Amino acid sequence: MAELTGGNQGTITTSVPARLDRLPWSRWHWMIVIGLGTVWILDGLEVTIVGNIAGRLSEDGSGLSITDAQVTGVAAALYVAGACAGALFFGRLTDLFGRKKLFLITLGVYLAATALTAVSFSPWWFFVFRFLTGFGIGGEYAAINSAIDELIPSKYRGRVDLIINGSFWLGAVAGALLSVLALDTDIFPAWLGWRLTFALGVVLGLVILLVRRHVPESPRWMFIHGQGEEAEKLVADVERQVEREKGAPLPEPGEAITIEQRGSIGFGEIARTVFRSYPRRAVLGLSLFVGQAFLYNAITFGFGTILVRFFDVSSSVTGYYFAVIAFGNFLGPLFLGRFFDTIGRRPMIAGTYVLSGLLLFGTAWLFGAGMLTAFTMTACWCVVLFFASAGARSAYLTVSEIFPMETRAMAIAFFYAVGTAAGGISGPLVFADLTSSGVVADAVLAFCIGASLMVAAGLVAVFFAVAAEGKSLESIATPLSARATGEQGGTEGGPRAADRAESRTPLG
Repeated sequence: MAELTGGNQGTITTSVPARLDRLPWSRWHWMIVIGLGTVWILDGLEVTIVGNIAGRLSEDGSGLSITDAQVTGVAAALYVAGACAGALFFGRLTDLFGRKKLFLITLGVYLAATALTAVSFSPWWFFVFRFLTGFGIGGEYAAINSAIDELIPSKYRGRVDLIINGSFWLGAVAGALLSVLALDTDIFPAWLGWRLTFALGVVLGLVILLVRRHVPESPRWMFIHGQGEEAEKLVADVERQVEREKGAPLPEPGEAITIEQRGSIGFGEIARTVFRSYPRRAVLGLSLFVGQAFLYNAITFGFGTILVRFFDVSSSVTGYYFAVIAFGNFLGPLFLGRFFDTIGRRPMIAGTYVLSGLLLFGTAWLFGAGMLTAFTMTACWCVVLFFASAGARSAYLTVSEIFPMETRAMAIAFFYAVGTAAGGISGPLVFADLTSSGVVADAVLAFCIGASLMVAAGLVAVFFAVAAEGKSLESIATPLSARATGEQGGTEGGPRAADRAESRTPLG
């Protein structure tokens, strides 16, 4: 139980983290997964729809005077720029005001912006609300990933995080198939179909919002921010629910932790912690995000254009092809996710990044040699992205678990924003320019850039990835608020000592 002195802010000794980590999987955890994880389905829906309707938006009768390059280039880059800005803005608020308040607010921003995108009447309106839609989604990344990792038991954290983030591709499948229906002018007029796809995103978001209202605040955030008694009550209620469900008492929890409660920390302390205390982890986070962001944002927004320009596939059926590779993307985290908890983080992160990069080089060579059709190109992408998807999702897992709890949401936001700005904004712009030329060599160059960055990130992971599998978040990175008691590491020298330990064991 918590032992609190000094009113709302003081010293607290609590076993809440250990009690959360010893819980068996239960209906309560499924509620967390459904309430928080399903938002990535919306993100996948958004990104895929825009990529697949680019050709239709540029046609006469769409209701917008816009080119497909503006949709896959400018609008895509603005969406990603909004996501970067939203991650930083809402990430800070998530650490200040809690996970729950922010994951409700960010979903609300997404819903409003998507609804207004559906009624676009000019390019500038479309661009503005693509930015704001991304702004809401970016905030989701910080609020949701921090909440998930703080609520899911340590032995399941890797696979659950990967599968939840991988559910993006279920939305991509839905978006691809929906775009086929929406672009069929025998069913909907050209000016209406694409608007209905965005409207569906609003409907799905409202359903998720209803479920999310029942997801609790993170007890880990609560006991640091002067809400120790509330955290204890919440965890006790969950324990009673799980014991009733399983029909057996829970095992004894592990060690308690003693911390100095605090309201918030400033940007200066966050920066010092991330870059001075954990420099190798900072390099790792940036490398993983830049590699996956360039590859995924470029290909996701541009795949439909590749099919149309190089393989003469009709824009009305590109959704079928994309649905196939999107499903392959989801299978990657689904089947490989558990190995991140068993084989381990380092070999799996490095392996998936390097292997997907090498396979992409092979795909680029086949494409450049003229040996691929629309069907075999799609098959190659399925294989590449099966591995790339698991690796890319592990980037979010990595930065959410390797830094101290007080910095978690802001660390996720920072690495997502910087990595995505480097790869996710430049990726669509560069890729749109290269593929719009219609020159095979230009598209091959784009593939090779993405492949090189994935391989480079995998090599960084070989040396810098953290063996976090099965470990509590507090043992991976000591909370800044922790006090040294017995075997528990305190804040004085703790982060630097942990980082030095990593440098001595680059392969294990």
